[in-house]
Amino acid sequence: MRPIEDLWVHITDPPDEPGALEESLDAGVRLTFGPEAPEDAGYHVLVSGVPEREEVTSSPALHTVVIPWSGLSRKTRSLLLEFPNLAVHNLHHNAGAVAEMAIALLLAAGKFIVPMDRSLRAGDWSPRYGPSPAILFDGKTALVLGYGAVGRGVARLCRCLGMEVVATRRSHVEYHEEDEVHPPSALPELLPRASALIVCLPLTDETEGLVGSEELALLPEGAVLVNVGRGPIVDEGALYEALRTKRIHAAGLDVWYSYPREKEARTSTPPSSHPFGRLDNVVMSPHRAGAAREREVEVLRMRALARVLNAILGGAVVSNGVDVEAGY
Repeated sequence: MRPIEDLWVHITDPPDEPGALEESLDAGVRLTFGPEAPEDAGYHVLVSGVPEREEVTSSPALHTVVIPWSGLSRKTRSLLLEFPNLAVHNLHHNAGAVAEMAIALLLAAGKFIVPMDRSLRAGDWSPRYGPSPAILFDGKTALVLGYGAVGRGVARLCRCLGMEVVATRRSHVEYHEEDEVHPPSALPELLPRASALIVCLPLTDETEGLVGSEELALLPEGAVLVNVGRGPIVDEGALYEALRTKRIHAAGLDVWYSYPREKEARTSTPPSSHPFGRLDNVVMSPHRAGAAREREVEVLRMRALARVLNAILGGAVVSNGVDVEAGY
């Protein structure tokens, strides 16, 4: 790409931390905000989580769409497939936060912290004196599905726990010398080695239902599953049955199968058609792995967005490109 003198960027949702964006931008980047395209739109870059057709078609100068998080929805993919001339980029600003949550869920589920906490709050010390259900992870193997920004962060933290890491990755990527990285086709051979299966994949036609009853049956006894990717990557009914029957030891889940569609439903929407909440060997989180207190993640998002915009302005290589055809 060639450097340009002026870059007009339209952001559909005004950021919570605009100062972190503005102070990180190079001179020559001009910003407009709002859910509707400005009059006489001539913006070059559109920043939108779920871009609408009008936003994509209003500006004849548009050449880049930035989706300010990891992945893209199926609705967005369907729309952008009609515009193959547009470059599409994600932001991976929250990869560290998601990786941390994956490890938190792994340890909470594998050590049965939630049911023991519940018992002790009621004054019941009996878990101290019975057989421990806790899993020892040191010296075991973690299988990370998806060796992208989040997956590599998870791998690093698993190594800190003393675990061996194997991973799957669809495309070539540089990886840590201690990790084994395999193509997705190797999954059946890798699952029997995995004391921890950690899902960090985007949801695509290829990954939906990737882990079903056959794959869960290949896991060794005592395995723990963590999903911080998308719920439907792991078959809903198969996962519930594997946990209910103790075919797998435990699970930590941040992503689900049913979400509230309206604000009024946020306090009354089960995350699944199966009663995962009745199982003691499940730790449940409401799709909040990428969040952190005091808007730390929003500041990181704005700085990551600024890096992308500065790269476009300067004609440099732009990171985090999305293959719309592949879906991530």
